[in-house]
Amino acid sequence: MGSTSDNCFKLIGSSSKITFAAKNVPPFCEIWFVSKGRHIWTREASEFTDDLLPVLRPDESVNGEIFWLNLQDHNVEPLLHPECPLNGFFGADLQGSRGLNQNESNNSVVIPTAESCVTRTTKFCNSQEPSLAAASWHSFPSVMEFLSEIISKDELDQDILYDQLKEVAAEVEKSKREAFIELAKRKQLESEVAEAANRAKAHEAAHEHEVKIREELEDILRTIKLQHEEIVNQRDEVLRELQNVMENIALLHSRAEEMALLRDEAEGELEIIQSSIEIINRGRRKINQKDDIEDNKFENLGSSGHDPSPNCSQLIVYGDDVHDCAEFTLSELQTATCEFSESFKLGQGGYGCLYKGEIMNRTVMIKRLHQHNVRGQVEFQQEVHVLGKIKHPHLVTLIGMCPEALSVVYEYMPNGTLQDRLFCRATPMNWKIRARITAEISSVLLFLHSCKPEKIVHGDLKPENIFLDYSYNCKLGNFGVCRLIQQDTGHNPTLCRYREPQAAFPYSDPEYQMTMESTMKSDVYSFGIIILQLLTGKPARGLSGEVRRALVSGNLKSILDPSSGDWPTDVARKLAEIGLQCSELNAQDRPELTPEMVKDLGCLHLMEERPVPPFFLCPILQEIMHDPQVAADGFTYEGRALREWLDSGRDTSPMTNLKLKHLHLTPNHALRLAIQDWLCQP
Repeated sequence: MGSTSDNCFKLIGSSSKITFAAKNVPPFCEIWFVSKGRHIWTREASEFTDDLLPVLRPDESVNGEIFWLNLQDHNVEPLLHPECPLNGFFGADLQGSRGLNQNESNNSVVIPTAESCVTRTTKFCNSQEPSLAAASWHSFPSVMEFLSEIISKDELDQDILYDQLKEVAAEVEKSKREAFIELAKRKQLESEVAEAANRAKAHEAAHEHEVKIREELEDILRTIKLQHEEIVNQRDEVLRELQNVMENIALLHSRAEEMALLRDEAEGELEIIQSSIEIINRGRRKINQKDDIEDNKFENLGSSGHDPSPNCSQLIVYGDDVHDCAEFTLSELQTATCEFSESFKLGQGGYGCLYKGEIMNRTVMIKRLHQHNVRGQVEFQQEVHVLGKIKHPHLVTLIGMCPEALSVVYEYMPNGTLQDRLFCRATPMNWKIRARITAEISSVLLFLHSCKPEKIVHGDLKPENIFLDYSYNCKLGNFGVCRLIQQDTGHNPTLCRYREPQAAFPYSDPEYQMTMESTMKSDVYSFGIIILQLLTGKPARGLSGEVRRALVSGNLKSILDPSSGDWPTDVARKLAEIGLQCSELNAQDRPELTPEMVKDLGCLHLMEERPVPPFFLCPILQEIMHDPQVAADGFTYEGRALREWLDSGRDTSPMTNLKLKHLHLTPNHALRLAIQDWLCQP
């Protein structure tokens, strides 16, 4: 669009249509510029926005006669030659007339037309002072000539200018695209900078939040530390108080022991005084009853030839053959027991009830038998007859009697019966006490079985009839069903006809249940069951079979009572063997109580466990081996333990954890003999 004048080459004419098109045609339209029927330049369509400056723009202040090219942004060289005088002239004129700054004048090129050149020159000359105009024309004498020469050469240089213009237009288009790319990069960088700024603000806010949280946590930590210090101080204070209390308890305990010693001394003195009083009373009674005693003896001799059956009065013998004992009235016993109150009752059995009482400033046990049957009367007479004649450290001491109430008064046993201690876990007995009790029971049984002229069979030996004093020394009681056996004839007197009840079933001799006649071997059987109970702390029913199986399998330690402490192996084994021998079902297989056996039992609680040689112990069970077997690793083990090890699927050595070459076992006879010899040593 547009055409050029013949006189002067110009890029775009002053047509309003061209100006309007240059200003308003959208960027996506392609525009062809034609001069004299020749295509000089094309503005290609693009996606660039209108905010980019166009390469070519009309100059509004020059009435559309000239157009400006931005040389700084697009790196386009001026079209006019630098030596051309018009360059400086028109540049100065345009700077002055348009008021452009130095940067705009240096970076822009104006291509004027011929008419505009003459017009501007004339205006420039007329607008100056005369002197100044004259000076200007004198300074440029050949201006008009130069203009004429340019016009004449215009047609010759037109082709050259056309080519230069095309190059400039291409460079402008290229610069335009580069500018758009740079602008896009700049906008992207700006967006990234903005995003980075937002991130920085977010990080700063997060940092402030973290700082705030950290301060709160530090406050909480300080509070917790203060609370911890307070708790530690409280704990220290409580520990100090506890230590003071423990010291006070120890002090009180020592004082209690001192008071107990003083009490024992006072009780001893009181017993001496009471015994003196009893001696005086006995002397008085002997004097008053001397004639009655002689009459009773005569009556006994006369009645023995006519009636072999005894009566109640004939069995109680008062005189020199019975140890002196006090006789109490029913009212005295009622006063001692608060009318036989339930709170004073210590126990109850087939014989009657056992009470705790206070008589003559002394604590005693009162056994009250049943009054409404013949058996109670017979038991009372037999108890007084036996305990009144014999004395032994391990028999209960008979203090007195009350025929009116069929009651017998014993010394008080503070630790109750053996049954209470065996099955009361509050105060268990250690193994030494249990071994000593075994020796004491054997001692009193040997004494009873060796009495002269009549041997005594207790017949009701069980833990309920074995009492324990302050030091856990045992004392045997309840002789109401005992049996007296003549040594010379082997026959028992008529005193033994009332033998019921016998020992409780687990303690009863199996042969007695068939013959209904108790012997010394019956006491031995009951003694064996009691030994096994002292070892295991278990009920008597089926106990002998359980202990026998454990002893045969070498697992005796597993059934020992854990509350008794660590039993020495040889002591436990010795007692188990004696208990099993004494509890044999056949009476002929049971041993007799001999002084040697009693002596051996008396030494058991004094024995300390011998150190077992380490090569006698099984590496798996840590117990003495009874069936030593050599494995493929060269070590000796208990046969049962090693077989269980291999049967569980293992094929490695228990000692080295290495795989065994084979699973065959070889008996170690030499070691077994050495172990047996060691076990047989005293």
